[in-house]
Amino acid sequence: MSTPPPDDRPTPDDLTEYERADFPHGVPASARSLPEGGAAAARSALTLRLVLAAFGLVLCTVLGVLALGADVPLVFPVALFVLAAVALVDLVVVARRKLRGEPG
Repeated sequence: MSTPPPDDRPTPDDLTEYERADFPHGVPASARSLPEGGAAAARSALTLRLVLAAFGLVLCTVLGVLALGADVPLVFPVALFVLAAVALVDLVVVARRKLRGEPG
């Protein structure tokens, strides 16, 4: 014989006036309960991140090369190449997470 799980539903004394009128015997067992802290943890869309990182890498690299050939201050191509490097790092991180089998 096993023991039943503890009843963690609020007692009528723990309810507000509004809830007391709706649930005179406490919240029903069929009501969904969320974990401590609210909603469930969000999951990252890894495939979307992979596509966006690849797009950012290509776009920043092409624009950086074009900016080097144009008559613009050197800070713009350097900034574009830094963004391309960030996109490359993100691409590698996301690809490794997908290879490990993480959902997304």
